[in-house]
Amino acid sequence: SDTLKDLLELLPEHDLPEDLKSKHCKRCVVVGSGGVLHGSELGHLLNQFDIVIRLNDAPVQGYTDHVGNKTTIRMTYPEGAPLSEQEYPPASLFVAVLFKRVDFNWLQAMVKNETL
Repeated sequence: SDTLKDLLELLPEHDLPEDLKSKHCKRCVVVGSGGVLHGSELGHLLNQFDIVIRLNDAPVQGYTDHVGNKTTIRMTYPEGAPLSEQEYPPASLFVAVLFKRVDFNWLQAMVKNETL
């Protein structure tokens, strides 16, 4: 617990982006990464939701007819985190799901700009 306390002190305090805070989340959808949507041609329908939460690092580009192209929140374990700044869509929020000890080590390295 001391490690977690130390890590939390390193993190800057931020609130949700204004565009997310102002949404009432009337219609939300969670899109997984299992491939069940492949061939569904539901992309246009998924894009109509107010909030689109995508899990893991499933690709969107090249599959938009089936999975849509709107991403409001991307949630993944650190090993699925985008590797470059260009992979973070500016209009979406990335949420790292920390679960394992190594996940907390990853976060500390990211905050302190260290290598793992």
